[in-house]
Amino acid sequence: MSRDEESAWRFERQITLGVVVAIALQTAAALIWAGATGERIRHLESGVENTGPVYERLARLEEQARYARASLERIEQRLAEGEG
Repeated sequence: MSRDEESAWRFERQITLGVVVAIALQTAAALIWAGATGERIRHLESGVENTGPVYERLARLEEQARYARASLERIEQRLAEGEG
């Protein structure tokens, strides 16, 4: 018995045109997907960069509203004390 007959499987060195086409299509699809994913990430990153200042301004406005609310409560309390 030869060595090929003893092994449970055999590897042939032939590649069909269908295999080459399938690998080429899968590679092209993977590259297109990776490019689209990269573009989506770039778009999201630019959106985050643009909203950074907006979040800072919103935080400042919330703090100012908190101070205004506290002032209003003090004014209402003094008015209530003056009426009573």
